[in-house]
Amino acid sequence: MGSGSKPSATRQGFDERDANAKEEVHADEAVFHDHLPIVSSSNDRIRPLLDAVDRLRQLNVMKEGIQLPTIVVVGDQSSGKSSVLESLACINLPRGDGICTRVPLIVRLKHHPSLVPEIFLQFNDQTVPTDEAHVADAIKHATDEIAGNGKGISNTELTLVVKKNGVPDLTLVDLPGITRVPVHGQPENIYEQIANIIIKYISPDESVILNVLSANVDFSTCESIMMSQKVDKNGERTIAVVTKVDKTPEGLLEKVTRNDVNIGLGYVCVRNRIGNESYEDARKEEAALFATHQLLSKIEKSTVGIQVLAKKLVRIQANIIAKCLPDIVRKINEKLKASISELNRIPRRLLSIAEVMAAFMGIIGSSKESLRKILVRGETDEYLDEKNMHCAARLVEMLNQFSTELHKYFSDHTNNFMMNEIEVLEETKGIELPNFLPQTAFRTIMQRQVEGMSKLPIEFVEKVWTYIEEVVISVLNHHSESYHQIQLSTRRAGHNLVAKMKEQSINWVTEIVQMEKETDYTCNPEYMKEWNKLMAQQHTVIDNVTKFASSKVVIDGSREVVVGDLRRYKHVLPQAFDLKMRLIAYWKIVLIRLVDNMALHLQLSIRNLVNKEMEKEIVNELLGTGGGVAIEKLFVESPSVASKREKLNTSIKLLRESQEVMANIMDEIASAGD
Repeated sequence: MGSGSKPSATRQGFDERDANAKEEVHADEAVFHDHLPIVSSSNDRIRPLLDAVDRLRQLNVMKEGIQLPTIVVVGDQSSGKSSVLESLACINLPRGDGICTRVPLIVRLKHHPSLVPEIFLQFNDQTVPTDEAHVADAIKHATDEIAGNGKGISNTELTLVVKKNGVPDLTLVDLPGITRVPVHGQPENIYEQIANIIIKYISPDESVILNVLSANVDFSTCESIMMSQKVDKNGERTIAVVTKVDKTPEGLLEKVTRNDVNIGLGYVCVRNRIGNESYEDARKEEAALFATHQLLSKIEKSTVGIQVLAKKLVRIQANIIAKCLPDIVRKINEKLKASISELNRIPRRLLSIAEVMAAFMGIIGSSKESLRKILVRGETDEYLDEKNMHCAARLVEMLNQFSTELHKYFSDHTNNFMMNEIEVLEETKGIELPNFLPQTAFRTIMQRQVEGMSKLPIEFVEKVWTYIEEVVISVLNHHSESYHQIQLSTRRAGHNLVAKMKEQSINWVTEIVQMEKETDYTCNPEYMKEWNKLMAQQHTVIDNVTKFASSKVVIDGSREVVVGDLRRYKHVLPQAFDLKMRLIAYWKIVLIRLVDNMALHLQLSIRNLVNKEMEKEIVNELLGTGGGVAIEKLFVESPSVASKREKLNTSIKLLRESQEVMANIMDEIASAGD
């Protein structure tokens, strides 16, 4: 690691230096005396820190995503976990075949000046006092109440508080022992259930993993080792306790020295209490075993014995708590600030008709202003990243596409040039002067042309109003999202209003199309200008057809058209050409008129919808359900909003209590420093 690199927080928090080992040997030997408590020298300094963390654990601050420093006890079934905890707590825990621990058992040990122990259980919001003689039975009964009678497990926590003279100040979480094969009464997926609970507790970086291993097994094959390596590959926050050393002493020294399984916080070898030994006698026997046994006496005294384990755990616990405290304080403050901010964004409860009406008018007003911005003024600041809500741009795109489709429809006059006009002229001729163009011929062709494209304007109107409906409903939903019932009503009003406006537009465009179909007129000078320009080519085109038998001719200076056998119709060619040019010139006017009128109509309709019709429609919708009383009911919070408010209030209360706990402990630390 380079000089500028920083060691990981985990390594800093749990670093166990070999340099301390020799200093600990003499201290460890001293506490072997059976009249002394297991750990006493640092309890006064550690207790306030541990009390603060335990209080946060009781408040269940973890459900807010704030992890607490925790020593988690894991091990394969029958590895001796219970014996280790018994030796640390100096009390009897449930024993028996199979899984003894069926729920996460939080063991809170606290040195007590009184010689009379105080022991109680906490679970399901109740506190159950007990004593040394009955604590094992009390744990069994509490476990049955939590996990049910039988051999199933639960992830609901059970807390055991032991206040006893001489115990170390420690909090540990004992988890069910790992078993792969379910026995009678256990679910088939018992291994998966246990594994899920263990991974949940050992995954956070704030967790220290106390891995209990039996001396008579290959450490590398232990399920608990494999699980801890999944979340702590280098073992930086894993400590191992080796039990049953008196039964399999051979090769133990090599196992703990080689450290093949990456136990970063080191090993501690212990002797399990046997039978009805008192805890004092067990400590004497353990001290004698490691002092006199031919093989076990070779193991470093700084890594053997329950007293050494207790001191080591107390020190590791103090280190990780001290390291985590600033982060815990920061996370609590950040989470509290975020929760308060989120709660403030939820509209407050409405307590009177006046407040209800004010909120109602606020929803209408804010919705109208949003729609004015995006539909009328073309502003996009409210929906910068939602292109579908950039309404002006989308409507222009639709209008341009509509115009393109209309122009395409009458552009196909390059094949069989003038044949349609000749046929119509032949069928509409009458007893009249020969040099007059029949109005009937012009109107017949225009009617066919308009009829052919009559669906396009209607399809365009439907498309536009479908889009506007999506926009209107989206805006109404957004501004009424805090009131479920009002949201339903405004949405219904929005759908109804758009349906009416769409129907009006379809009726209007149908009438416009019918007008173009049945009548013809324009005062636009572009019509005559275009017709005169086209007619200037009449003689050239007719000569090319009749004299030179051209199969293709050019009109309008650039457009090449294919002509059929027009020489058979020399008598009507001038009239047919004139009619064709009138149609071309007039159709341009019709298309421009349709697009322009459509644009004007839509703009006016949208303005009317936003400025006049929407408010009226929503009010009618609400008043139609029963007047003011109904409106008041509509503003009752939706279940989701009420649930969200309740959840945020609960979080804020919890976080404020947690903040107070941390403020007190930080004050204590500051005072101690002074």
